[in-house]
Amino acid sequence: MLTNLSDETFEQFLLLASVQNTINLGNITFIDPFGMVGVLETGRYYKSMNAARNMVLPNSSHVLKYLERMDFFKHCRRFFSIQPETQAISGRYLRKKFSDVLLEITPIEKSDDIHFIVSKVKKRAHNILSSHLHYDENRINGFIVSLSEVCQNIIEHSENTGFVGIQKYHFQKYKMNVVKIAVMDLGIGFSGSLSDRVSLIGDLEAIEMALLQGVSRHSDEGRGHGLAAVRKFVQNWNGKISIRSGTAKVSIIPSWSWGKSREQDLIHFPGAQINIMLPEV
Repeated sequence: MLTNLSDETFEQFLLLASVQNTINLGNITFIDPFGMVGVLETGRYYKSMNAARNMVLPNSSHVLKYLERMDFFKHCRRFFSIQPETQAISGRYLRKKFSDVLLEITPIEKSDDIHFIVSKVKKRAHNILSSHLHYDENRINGFIVSLSEVCQNIIEHSENTGFVGIQKYHFQKYKMNVVKIAVMDLGIGFSGSLSDRVSLIGDLEAIEMALLQGVSRHSDEGRGHGLAAVRKFVQNWNGKISIRSGTAKVSIIPSWSWGKSREQDLIHFPGAQINIMLPEV
């Protein structure tokens, strides 16, 4: 029984979605931006194959309130049929004047979207990142640049569109705040993006080449190497970055976090799914 939706349970969710026409989220008590974006992209994927899924919403009013705050319902009905049909969710919950949300679930379809995303995050970043994560101006600027790079990756490499969402959380276990960034697309993936430069490349090797070696589909210097720069920024600030594409996943894991650094033979899912976690200092 799935009770939370995050990068840690995404494989379980994909398995359920692959075998069930109705995805039951009734028992979900926790969901983060990666979980939300993952649900939307999964729904978009099956709809694109004329196999649209139904969805049962979470029973928890707390989770529903959070989904509404993150604009999940603005996009959900494009990809899912809600079962049972209920009154419109949107507008049921008033938004707080003060919030830890840096960016609601936002589509990435063209370069102008990235300008909008960066502008919106900039307005909230100083208050949230300086107050809760104690970031100085240098780190905040690095955060903004990294966000722009991972979003630009969709426009330049995926040949598709995607979603992004960002929020600050407090980890009780570690007694610290973190910011989670989730970015996904349904594009050609890392192996497809690098296929013109490296033949017969697998998903795991493609992710490692892009993330660790800075290899890009663009041979000209200065283009397409932003992901390696993002990785360096995340590592410099003791953060975590995970990239899933196709059937593989590669993670850079700091001492305070958990997980596997290399995973293969996962359920195939198109495009790229990027999860970044940055801790307070």
